[in-house]
Amino acid sequence: MLLQDKIVIITGASSGIGAASAKLFASEGARLVLGARGADRLDQVVTEIVGAGGEAFALAGDVCDEAYAKALVNAAVGEYGGLDVGFNNAGRLGTLGSLDDITVDDWDKTLRANLTSAMFGAKYQLPEIAKRGGGSVIFTSTFVGHTIGMPGMTAYAASKMGLLGMAQCLAVEHGTANIRVNALVPGGTDTPMAASFTSDPETRAMVERFHALGRIADPVEIAKAALFLASDASSFVTGSAMLVDGGTSICKAA
Repeated sequence: MLLQDKIVIITGASSGIGAASAKLFASEGARLVLGARGADRLDQVVTEIVGAGGEAFALAGDVCDEAYAKALVNAAVGEYGGLDVGFNNAGRLGTLGSLDDITVDDWDKTLRANLTSAMFGAKYQLPEIAKRGGGSVIFTSTFVGHTIGMPGMTAYAASKMGLLGMAQCLAVEHGTANIRVNALVPGGTDTPMAASFTSDPETRAMVERFHALGRIADPVEIAKAALFLASDASSFVTGSAMLVDGGTSICKAA
């Protein structure tokens, strides 16, 4: 039970990596506060976890709203008595297209959804984690813009790469408080968000070829890496961009 009695916030928990992580973390003993915009799907995840004997409750909202980040932390403290782990996983592809076609509003919305929202999360999570004597903050980044450039995804890549810099700086700021801050860098993963980009077989096959393993990940595979970063098994890991990318960083296949 790697997370026995650990209190964990997971955003973007209604589907994909977030839902897979919620179920896995619960099976490892975590007590969960789950956030996402879709209340119905979020409630389904909670129902599944509780039905399997786990502990979780949902608080729906928009991570782009700073007050929601504070509300999630307040919920963790009020329901369970504190916070040990913040997994800031929520994100969006945003508007895709060439830079000439992206408006300032499109750009701002993508950065707010992927980068600013994670800052809001960390801002309120870190003080509560410090009160518990330390813990872990995790951001979900991406291989796009880190090891592979993808046309039409400039705003998405820029927002997700900002998470790597934020993780490094926060790791230094909070290391002496025994708080580890890391970013996950997944490869292509079979999530609803990814499906919106790889909806046709040709594009899906192209993305699969980016990976040395010749396939994209199941969300559970990324969740297992998040579990490592959330648990004491990663007690000497901080400020890292942890590749969980199926070999995209070393594969040059076309």
